[in-house]
Amino acid sequence: MRIVLFCHSLLSDWNHGNAHFLRGVVTELTLRGHEVRVLEPEDAWSLRNLLAEPGGAAVLEEVRGVYPAVRPERYAPDALDLDRVLDGAHLVIVHEWSPPELVRRLGERRRAGGSFRLLFHDTHHRGVSAREEMARYELTHYDGVLAFGDVIRRIYLEQGQAARAWTWHEAADTRVFHPLPHTEVERDLVWVGNWGDDERTAELHEFLLEPVEALGLKARVHGVRYPDAAREALAASGIEYAGWLPNHRVPQAFAQARVTVHVPRRPYTQALPGIPTIRPFEALACGIPLVSAPWSDAEGLFTPGRDFLVAANGEEMRRHLRALLADEGLRRELAEHGRRTVLARHTCGHRVEELLRICQSLGMSASQCHPLARERLSP
Repeated sequence: MRIVLFCHSLLSDWNHGNAHFLRGVVTELTLRGHEVRVLEPEDAWSLRNLLAEPGGAAVLEEVRGVYPAVRPERYAPDALDLDRVLDGAHLVIVHEWSPPELVRRLGERRRAGGSFRLLFHDTHHRGVSAREEMARYELTHYDGVLAFGDVIRRIYLEQGQAARAWTWHEAADTRVFHPLPHTEVERDLVWVGNWGDDERTAELHEFLLEPVEALGLKARVHGVRYPDAAREALAASGIEYAGWLPNHRVPQAFAQARVTVHVPRRPYTQALPGIPTIRPFEALACGIPLVSAPWSDAEGLFTPGRDFLVAANGEEMRRHLRALLADEGLRRELAEHGRRTVLARHTCGHRVEELLRICQSLGMSASQCHPLARERLSP
């Protein structure tokens, strides 16, 4: 199958979590015999910020080495020749960080007789937090929407924005995210995440800064867009702020710590139950014990209490962290259970299987969706 993916960037994950999952999906599709062409705008702000980081150009080369199947083409939006790009395509996926004008033009190509299937991929909370922004996307001629949670899927259907929509959760790329058992442990806790535009400031204080300070833990935080006040608060809590960390290096950071935490942004706890975002998938895949601030696993992705612990408040977070750090056996039991769950249900391979089933429901043949199986059956 010839697949075209439009996205903001796969080369850069600087403040751009969408790249994590999509890199894994592109890799998995390629290994299954599909031809995947990725297009991203040449002026992508995430890539500009990556290159502005110390050693950013070298990191870019690392990314290309870690993801050899990911070879995006960078285009100038005003010079994009869609007829050429779409020639021979069977499936086109458009991520929701794409410009509305591009989304509209692709829909027009589909309406004008394009034989490809056209899907819109939504991985953000704007469906509930900024509906006026999402209304700019014209999806009338799309074959459907891939939504990263059931709440988002229902919104598209209930508001009539899409005729069909499927829940397509993010997942871990387990070729990159896996335990590194021979790494020396250097600290008690690591947290990887961005400050979050005040979407979780109070929660970070309650579930991260205050427990670390109260327990006297050796802790490190990685992320970008930390204002001065946030950095000062980290320092006051005794937490090392280590800046941006390229996502392919996160398994090493997890391996150097005994535990990690998950602190969801407010939209995911209040309006989008069932959507954990990519970080817990990746942490569990790496085999690090995880304690989460409250979020509702409404879609039954995990088994809270066995895959990870849930802290209802800061006091409970302190209690869980104290217990885990004092008991290596408890850490191992929690980490192994969480990793087994990811390997059984939540890898990029599982999500590609789901995508291919969706393609077949849209009329694409089994031989198109499973080219390597077709080759094995050939005489």
